[in-house]
Amino acid sequence: MTTKPNGRLSHHHAEGPVTAPPLLLGPSLGTSYALWDKVAPELSVTHRVIRWDLPGHGGSPAGLIGPGATVADLAELVLALAGSLGIDRFAYAGVSLGGAVGLHLAAHHPERVSSLAVLCSSAHFNGAQPWRERAELVRREGVAPVAATADSRWFTPGFTVPELVQDHRDADPDAYAACCDALAAFDLRDRLSSITAPTLLVAGRQDPATPPAHLREIADAVPGASLTEIAGASHLAPAERPEAVLAALRGHFDGYASRGMEVRRQVLGDEHVDRAQARQTPFTARFQDFISRYAWGEIWTDSTLTRRERSMITLTALVAHGHYDELALHVRAARRNGLTPEEIGAVLLQTAVYCGVPAANSAFAVAQRVLAEEDDTAG
Repeated sequence: MTTKPNGRLSHHHAEGPVTAPPLLLGPSLGTSYALWDKVAPELSVTHRVIRWDLPGHGGSPAGLIGPGATVADLAELVLALAGSLGIDRFAYAGVSLGGAVGLHLAAHHPERVSSLAVLCSSAHFNGAQPWRERAELVRREGVAPVAATADSRWFTPGFTVPELVQDHRDADPDAYAACCDALAAFDLRDRLSSITAPTLLVAGRQDPATPPAHLREIADAVPGASLTEIAGASHLAPAERPEAVLAALRGHFDGYASRGMEVRRQVLGDEHVDRAQARQTPFTARFQDFISRYAWGEIWTDSTLTRRERSMITLTALVAHGHYDELALHVRAARRNGLTPEEIGAVLLQTAVYCGVPAANSAFAVAQRVLAEEDDTAG
């Protein structure tokens, strides 16, 4: 869903389930949210992804900022956008200037940022003078002179994304220059150690604008941060190496999926989960991710009920619906979760009253077979 700007908010595009955890994606100077075209749709499988445009870029109004703008001003625009969407706390990933916005948000508004990824960016952008000179050039001659050299700054030799280069040419000169002012004034090195959000740094190994050393400096200063370098990537890594960027961001942001897989193994056993993973195909991959992320990563990790209680509820539901193959799996899971054979029998007896005697009769047969197999294995 693309939302047109109302003069006060940044132009943005939303995709993914409205109930999923929100993830905001920020662009680089000279690009639009199209920078994320090859990554955002995949991230939207597990997140509510909101991509936004810088002032004067893409569909955002140029008048959102003016001369002397700061990264703090851009961060306020992001907070205003999140507020308009009813989003209080969010994960955030940004490239270059968009990454600087993320660093500012994490340092100055830690209660709003749940997790942070900073791509091809810096805590300072090689001093103020080059950006002041670029701002003066663009105000005097427009964006054409800097757009003409975009390929060499953005991509490895021989690679380009014409749509993004066109975004550069179409950017409003005054808003572009104001963004240069923001980069000139930006230096967050003295605040990096205060960032508490889980932080991932992603560097393009062939990036001349923000070389890996800039990302390493952030990683060394932010407590617990990690750094990933992507070979064959320059400054716009999401456009040039989307698969590698996607893998890095998924590993960082999909906490529910990784936590869910751990719980799934604890309850169902490694052998069963390994078989399920081995049978996974591209057709079933999203379903397997859903199971790990939602069923095991959110429901089974909720501390309101114990795992013993969840096993009893699950056994009852499976009997009620006649899912006896699944019942066998969860009888074994119930034993791992601490239920005795007598307690499992009591649960099944209860189902005879509320689910029917035939259903309970079939369930007892399944449970007796599973428990006997367990006894034989133990013996």
